[in-house]
Amino acid sequence: MARLLGFESTDGTSAHVPWAQASDPESAKSLTASAVCYPMCGIIGILGHPEAQVASSIYDGMLVLQHRGQDAAGIVTSDSDNIYHRRANGLVRDVFRAKHMSNLLGQMGMGHVRYPTAGSSSVAEAQPFYTNTPFGVSLAHNGNLNNTTDIINGLLEYDHRRINTSSDSEALLNLFAAEIQRSVNGRPGGLEALSEDDIFRAVERVHLRVEGSYSVIAMITGWGLVAFRDPHGIRPLFMGTCENEGFIERIFASESVTCSALGFTPERDISPGEAAIARLDGSFSAKQCHSEPAHTPCIFEHVYFARPDSTIDGISVHGARLRMGAALARRVLKERPDHGIDAVIPVPDSGRIAAMEMARSLSVDYREGFVKNRYIGRTFIMPGQSMRKDSVKKKLNTIDWEFAGKTVMIVDDSIVRGNTSRRIIDMAKEAGAKQVFFASSAPPIIHPNVYGIDMPARAEYVAHDRSIEQIAEAIGADWLIYQELDDLVEACLDGGKDKPANFDCSCFDGVYVTGGITEEYLSRVESARNDAAKT
Repeated sequence: MARLLGFESTDGTSAHVPWAQASDPESAKSLTASAVCYPMCGIIGILGHPEAQVASSIYDGMLVLQHRGQDAAGIVTSDSDNIYHRRANGLVRDVFRAKHMSNLLGQMGMGHVRYPTAGSSSVAEAQPFYTNTPFGVSLAHNGNLNNTTDIINGLLEYDHRRINTSSDSEALLNLFAAEIQRSVNGRPGGLEALSEDDIFRAVERVHLRVEGSYSVIAMITGWGLVAFRDPHGIRPLFMGTCENEGFIERIFASESVTCSALGFTPERDISPGEAAIARLDGSFSAKQCHSEPAHTPCIFEHVYFARPDSTIDGISVHGARLRMGAALARRVLKERPDHGIDAVIPVPDSGRIAAMEMARSLSVDYREGFVKNRYIGRTFIMPGQSMRKDSVKKKLNTIDWEFAGKTVMIVDDSIVRGNTSRRIIDMAKEAGAKQVFFASSAPPIIHPNVYGIDMPARAEYVAHDRSIEQIAEAIGADWLIYQELDDLVEACLDGGKDKPANFDCSCFDGVYVTGGITEEYLSRVESARNDAAKT
């Protein structure tokens, strides 16, 4: 077993260790079939000038990506010989203090913000993960593996590796490390003999052994950064550059906005199946590592998760949400031409852009009727139903004047369980609204998502086994419209220079782009991730 134990001190303070330090193979614990997954996360990696210290830039980038995960945060950095690490539960600003940042040395490093869907939220499962064999490899992962049990069994049987946690990301780390070892295949020369072709070969073999969604940034101590994306490109991964005294610094991150926020020039997305390598000596190389990539990214990135100032796969998130609003307006005019709407009001923040365009297209006033407490986390990604219900009450307050005596159209990005929507509609009526219409920028969610979104238990969906009229009654709306799936896909394709072949829309249509998702698998996932399992 190659994983370095005791990598971080028990009090959570930063620690540094030589990359060659070994660990006890018997100290790792076995896994059951119910591995824990941390899908919707944010990842960032930076390779800086030889004299640079990248930790502060990684920290700033993690703040930009904080919306992608609020449960835990971690940074690992490296100089030519050592790695330096800090990870803990909490927001980025709480995990990292000045005393921690001063210990994170080196010209390259990576960071991770975590959002868990099931199981433990212990600091032991915070990323990035590290294994010392071969060469010292750290890894941060955004996505969800669908064959984790097979990977773990294969690691034990064929690669003689055990992992320390129940995270699919640590399984992915050990698989990648094992394939690097197999590529080197006993060749002498140590780290100096490790070539880009060895890494590309390792990524090719990872693609053959892994099913699911995965955008990955890995760091090989004293060598460089590696970024790769699953053959379907389900989760996003972007890269950019910055010239510093003739040295080309490089960044890899979940969203393009991280580049512009940190002063990097946005370059392009990592292609599905592609691997990119940035070496400490300043060299860069990239290669397609899958024979049949199929570009089918997750459409929910545009609906909800991604920041509006990001561009994903050549498509502006802001532009996509504007087009969602225009499509909703067309639905209103078709189904209810004499709609009588006095004002269109968004649910902040992710409903705002679609609501603005909907109001413009309908020639109706756009009004801000809800005030958001920005110190409450995103309720969609909070574990447990009771916590979500309580947070809705604290998160929003109404401006009564905007509702009193009016027929209002409230616009939100989606409706999942319906609890937030129901509470918002109640608040609007308590504020004096005459009628409350409700619009969702996304179609009804009726199928489990297995690629990284926390909504797998079908019985929890308000749309489960209900008609639109029954859903409207359940959330208390006087009228409810959903986006049509074809309109949503068109909204997310329009304007993209390199348009995806299609999107993963599995939570709407039940079509899983990777295949191999059986009813037995879905039932197992549901039992592990429903609200009862999180309380």
